[in-house]
Amino acid sequence: MCGILAIYRYYGDMDAFRQKALDMSKRLRHRGPDWSGCEVRGQSILCHERLAIVGVDTGAQPITSHDDSILLTVNGEIYNHKDLERSLKTPGPFKTHSDCEVILHLYKEQGVDAVKQLDGMFSFVLLDTKTDRLIAARDPIGITTLYRGYNSQHPETVYFASELKALNEECDRIEAFPPGHVYDSLTGETTRYFNPQWFDPKVIPTTPIDYPALRHALVKAVRKRLMSEVPYGVLLSGGLDSSLISSIAVREARKIALEEGSDYDDNVDTSASRAWPRLHSFSIGLPGSPDLVAAVEVAKFLKTIHHSYTFTLQEGHDALADVIYHLETYDVTTVRASTPMYLLSRKIKAMGVKMVLSGEGSDEVFGGYLYFHYAPSAPELHQETLTRVKNLHTSDCLRANKSTMAWGLESRVPFLDREFLDTAMSIDPQYKMCDKEHMEKYIVRRAFDPEQLRLDGESDTSAYLPPEILWRQKEQFSDGVGYSWIDSLRDLAERKVTDAEFAQRTQRWPTDTPSTKEAYYYRHLFELSFPQPACTESVVRWIPRTDWGCSDDPSGRAQKIHESAYKA
Repeated sequence: MCGILAIYRYYGDMDAFRQKALDMSKRLRHRGPDWSGCEVRGQSILCHERLAIVGVDTGAQPITSHDDSILLTVNGEIYNHKDLERSLKTPGPFKTHSDCEVILHLYKEQGVDAVKQLDGMFSFVLLDTKTDRLIAARDPIGITTLYRGYNSQHPETVYFASELKALNEECDRIEAFPPGHVYDSLTGETTRYFNPQWFDPKVIPTTPIDYPALRHALVKAVRKRLMSEVPYGVLLSGGLDSSLISSIAVREARKIALEEGSDYDDNVDTSASRAWPRLHSFSIGLPGSPDLVAAVEVAKFLKTIHHSYTFTLQEGHDALADVIYHLETYDVTTVRASTPMYLLSRKIKAMGVKMVLSGEGSDEVFGGYLYFHYAPSAPELHQETLTRVKNLHTSDCLRANKSTMAWGLESRVPFLDREFLDTAMSIDPQYKMCDKEHMEKYIVRRAFDPEQLRLDGESDTSAYLPPEILWRQKEQFSDGVGYSWIDSLRDLAERKVTDAEFAQRTQRWPTDTPSTKEAYYYRHLFELSFPQPACTESVVRWIPRTDWGCSDDPSGRAQKIHESAYKA
C-alpha cells in the first residue's frame, strides 16, 4: 500500500500551491517511505508516497500513460493484474512492472466501468487531461483508506487523500469515501459499483453449507495474497483466524516454491512468492498472555520462523497518543486493539519485512464475536453480520490498515476476498448460529477439520492446525494480548479524567458524548491532533448490541459466555 493525495480543479495559483501539496502529501510518508512523486496538470495535482511491494524497480507513481494524457495514483494491490493485462483488447505499452498500471489501460477501454474488473484492495484517483475528467474509487469493503474533502469557500475544488491528516488544515468538510463506490467528475456523482446479491439486507441466504467450496475459496484467497517481491510474513495471534491463514500460507508458499502448481491457480501473480518460501510469523502480548502462548504452539506446529514480542503496560500507555494520531478515530474498541498491533508493526518493519497477512473479517462474516451467541434468530444474525461487514472500513479494516501503515507495513486480509465473501455471505445463516454443540465460527472450523477433509475426499487430509487451536474459543485481540491490558486502560483513564471533567462531558461534546472515562480520554487525545470539527465528523464508533442482552463494554470478556468473563 501507499499514500495518495489528489486535488482536482484547485482555485488558486498552482505554482504557489505545489509546495503546499507536497507538504500535505508528506504527512502520508509513513505509508510510503520508499519514494515520492508529484504531477501537475492544469489546475489539478496528484501526489504519491510509495511503499514498493510489486514492481519494485519501476513502479514509481503517479503513473502516466504513453502519451502523457492520463495520470494515475493508487494505494493498494491488484491481485488479478496479469489476467487483466491479457484481457486487454488493444494492449498498449506498459511503462512499469507495477500491478496497478493495468487500471490506466482498462480505463482507456472501459471508462469508469474499469473498476468493476479489479480484484484487490485499492483506492485510486485517475485524471484524464484530454477531457479534464477525474475518477476516484475505493475497494468493495474499504480495506484501504480514502477520504474526500471540500473547502466551503471554494466548492468547485475536490480533495482526496489516504488519511484525513493530509486534508484537515485545507478542508472544512471531510468524509470517508464510501467503499465499493466510484466518483466521476463528469457527472459529479458517487455511485455504487459493488452490489452483490448478498448485499441486500432483505434477502436472507438459503444456500446450504458446502465445506469444500468454503475451504477452496479461502485457500485461493490466501494464495492470491502471496504476490510479493519483498519479504513477507503473517500476524499470528494464536487465535483461529490468524492461525488458519498462517497454515494455508505455509502450504501454498511451499507449493509455489516447488512449482508444483495448485488447484487454485487462476492467473493471479504468485511467481514472486518463490523467493520467500519460508514463512515468518509474528505475535505480541504482555508477558504470559494467552495469545503469546497459543502463537508459539501454532508456530511450532507449522514450522514457521517465529518472532514473539512482549510489551509493558507503560509502553502501551505511552503509545496511545501516537496510535490515535495514526488511527484518526477515538473509538474505544479500535484504540484498544490497535495499540499492540501498532507496537508489533514497528518491530516487524525493523526486520525488513514489508507485507503481512492478517485475519481480519472472519468474525464479521461468520458471526464470530461472542455476543453473536445472543442472536435471537438466524435472519437477525445474518443482518448483523451484513451490517458488520459493511462497516468494517470504520473499525477492523481501519485498524489493520493504519496500525501497520504507520510504519510502512502492508497488511493483506484473505477473509475479505471478493470471491470468498460471495461464498461465505451466501450461506444460510442457520449454519452460523451458536448453540451448545456449535461454537462461534463452527463452519469455518469444521471446513478445515481433518475429519471433514476425509469426508470430502481430499487427497491431503493432514491437520491444518492442532485441535486445541482449531477449536479455541474466540479471544478478541485486545483481550488476548493480556487481560490486564484493558483493565489498565480503564485505570489510566480514571487517573487522567477527573470526576468534574467527566460530569461536564455533555457540555464539552454534545454530539457523540463519551459514556465512560476511557472513551472521554481517547476523545481528548484525538482532539489534541485533530481539533477541527471536520475531523470529528468522520469518526464512527461501534455500538454494542445491548438490545440482544449484551454488555455495553466491547471487550469479549464482558460477555458471560467467555471462559474468563468479568465477575459480577
